[in-house]
Amino acid sequence: MTKLLLKNLPMSGKKVLMRVDFNVPLDSQGQIADDTRIRLSLPSIDYILKQDAALILISHLGRPNGDTPSLSLEPCGKRLSALLKKEVLFCKDCIGPTVKLMTDKLQPGSILLLENLRFHKEEEHPNKDFAFAKSLASIADVYVNDAFGAAHRAHSSISAITHYFPHKAAMGFLMEKEITFLQETFKHPKRPFYAILGGAKISSKLGVFNSLLSKVDALFIGGGMSYTFAKALGSKIGNSICDNNLLPLAHTFLENAKKNHTPYYLPTDHIIAKTFENTSNSKIVSAKEGIPEGWMGMDIGPQTLKTWSQELQKAATVFWNGPLGVFEFSHFTTGTFGIAKALASLKATTIVGGGDSISAINSLGLQDSFTHISSGGGASLELIEYGHLPGIDALSDV
Repeated sequence: MTKLLLKNLPMSGKKVLMRVDFNVPLDSQGQIADDTRIRLSLPSIDYILKQDAALILISHLGRPNGDTPSLSLEPCGKRLSALLKKEVLFCKDCIGPTVKLMTDKLQPGSILLLENLRFHKEEEHPNKDFAFAKSLASIADVYVNDAFGAAHRAHSSISAITHYFPHKAAMGFLMEKEITFLQETFKHPKRPFYAILGGAKISSKLGVFNSLLSKVDALFIGGGMSYTFAKALGSKIGNSICDNNLLPLAHTFLENAKKNHTPYYLPTDHIIAKTFENTSNSKIVSAKEGIPEGWMGMDIGPQTLKTWSQELQKAATVFWNGPLGVFEFSHFTTGTFGIAKALASLKATTIVGGGDSISAINSLGLQDSFTHISSGGGASLELIEYGHLPGIDALSDV
């Protein structure tokens, strides 16, 4: 099915409700640490404002428990205002009389950002109460989804809301760009095609691992989830993070990789620490030696970084998702930074998805050295696994 695109959506004189992904990383002071996702929404925002339309933006931020002031979208509104050099109005709720009052007064060319959608539990549970989606929809004439980073969530503002915009729910420019590039690349990758998967949790990625077996020519597994695979192979992992319930499935995956003749790379050495702290004493151990009790894996080791960097030189296409160590601690960023630099030097098609991976690239100033930086880590992984996303499926067909 071909979906309705923003450029084909009549909107002159109308109120446009656009779902964006302003789920930006925040620092310890609650300030925006990286505004990449806000910047990526600018082409759609600029276009809509130039169509003599009034624009209402909605988004989530983090995982609030009810009304959580530290996760207010107001700082995002201020950053957007600075980027646009234009006033961005802000409403301290996303439904209710105040929202209705402000949207009724909104003039063409104006822009309003509503408060964090997840302050209302109905956002994440549309099947329990469609009234939330209906209330959101009531303030606008047409709907645009430009939140690729949230397109894998069947939430009120992503999928349920489109029921109230028949033939008027369109795909924004960022969403269109992401879907077009990723689907084409995953369908017809230049080979060899390598994937690097990191991050802490294996539970959300096992399906992706299995899907990748038939697609990639080699798989590199780092981050916290690599210790579950290491333990499944009988290695000592000390006090490292491990999902013991998934050990059998991890072992089955590795056996399937062998049967499929898909090479996989686990860390051959580790940087380990006594405690989960940035200032903790650390040392390097080989994977063969194993991680002793009382110690935990914090990053891939120097030999792993060297070996992986050399292997990656052979690639024609690389997809990278997730950090390779405890990236939030500055003492354990070596592996993630090292792989970012190695990928930036390649002449291959390089695709990066996931907030921490993008933060690493941005902090090194390597943004322009990658072919495609995806705004959605989870969404890109689910696109690999299933080939479609709830947020795309829900949009109007043409």
